[in-house]
Amino acid sequence: MTSIAPGRQAGRLQGIVLLLPVTLAVMGVIVLVPVVPQMMAHFADVPGHEYLIQGGVLTMPALFMALSSPAGGWLADRFGRRRLLILAMVCYAIVGVAPAFIDNLMAIIATRIGVGIFEGIILTTTTILLCDYFGGAQRERWIAAQTAVASIASLPLVLMGGIFGARFGWRGPFYLYTLGLVLLVLVLACTWEPVPSAEAPRSAASITPPDYTIDWRRLSGICSITVFGAILFYAFLTQSALALTRFGVHDPAVAGMATMLGTLGVPVGTIVFPRVARFAVGLLLTVEFAVIAVGYIGMGKSVSLNEFVAMSAVMQFGCGLLLPTLVTWAVRPLPFFSRGRGTGAWQGSFALGQFLSGLVTTWLAQRVGGLTSAFVVLGVLSMIAACLAALLHLQLRDPERSASYS
Repeated sequence: MTSIAPGRQAGRLQGIVLLLPVTLAVMGVIVLVPVVPQMMAHFADVPGHEYLIQGGVLTMPALFMALSSPAGGWLADRFGRRRLLILAMVCYAIVGVAPAFIDNLMAIIATRIGVGIFEGIILTTTTILLCDYFGGAQRERWIAAQTAVASIASLPLVLMGGIFGARFGWRGPFYLYTLGLVLLVLVLACTWEPVPSAEAPRSAASITPPDYTIDWRRLSGICSITVFGAILFYAFLTQSALALTRFGVHDPAVAGMATMLGTLGVPVGTIVFPRVARFAVGLLLTVEFAVIAVGYIGMGKSVSLNEFVAMSAVMQFGCGLLLPTLVTWAVRPLPFFSRGRGTGAWQGSFALGQFLSGLVTTWLAQRVGGLTSAFVVLGVLSMIAACLAALLHLQLRDPERSASYS
C-alpha cells in the first residue's frame, strides 16, 4: 500500500473502486453496438442517417471526450480530482439515459455530446487518482488493470445491450447509463482527495519548475501512436454488428454475443501484459501491432462466423497488450502537479482515435469494396506500424537517442 495523506493509505479497495468507473467510458460505445441496425432502420428517413448514427450517436461522445480530457486534467490539477469526478458521474447518468425518452436524432446527438464530455472527465480523473494513490510498479499494475476492467466490462455490457435492445428496441441500452449512479455511491464511500505523496513537494513554497514540467515532445509522440491504436481497437467494436450481417446475423442479442466472444482477447492481453512489461517499448509495439495486423487481415478474409469471431479475438488480444503499453509509457514520468494535464492529453488522444474509428472504417469501406476489405486495409496499416515500431526499438536501444522516449 502507498501512503498519500497523513493517516491514510490506499489499498485494494480504493484501486477497485477507481477501476469501476472505467466501465462508464466503455459503455459510451459498447452497449449501443448491437442496436445500430435497429437505429438505422428507425431513422431511415433522416438524410445522412448512416453517418449521423455512426459518427454522431455511436462515436460522437469520443470526439468530445477527446476535447474534454485535457481540460478535465487541467481542472483536476487546479480544483481537485475527487470532487470533479463526483460531479462528472452525476451529470453522466443524467445525459446518458436521456435518449431513452427522445425521438429526435439531432437531440439524441446533443445528449451524446454531454456523455462524451463527462466520460473524458471521468476517465481522466480516475486515472489521475490511481497515479496519486499508488506508486512504482504497483501504479503500473493498476493502470494496466484499467484496460482489463474496460475489456472485461465490455463483455457483459455488449451482451446486456443486445438483450435490452431485443426487449425494448433501440432505446433499451440507454437505460444502462443509470449504472453511473450506483458507482457514484462507491466513490463517495471509499475515496478521498489526495495530497502530494513523497515523490512530490508538499507545500507551494517548495514547488520548483521541474515539478510542473512535461516533456511534450515525448508525450506528443506517444499520443500520436495512441490515436492510431485506438482506431484499431474501436473499429471492430463500432462495426461488428454490421460486419456480422454478412454471416446472416441480424438479431441484436446474437450480434451482442458474437461481439462479446471476439472481445475476450482483450482481457487475455491485459492479463499477459504484466508478464511482458519488462521488455523494451519498441519491441512490445512491434509484436502488438503485428498481432493486430494478423487479426484484422484474418477477419477480412474469413468465410464463416466462427472464423471471423476467432480472428477478432486474436486482433483484440493484440489490443489488450497495446493499450496498457501506451498508457504506462505515457504516465510513468509525470510529476504530481502536472499529472492531470499529461494524463488528460493521453486520454484525449485515445478518445480522438475512438471517434475517428467509425468514420475511418466507414470511409474505407466505401472506397475499397466493403467492410471486410476495410478490415484488410487496417491490417496492412497495422503491419506497417509494426515495422516502424521495430525501427523505434532499434532507436531506443541507443541510449543517446532514446532519452526522450524512456
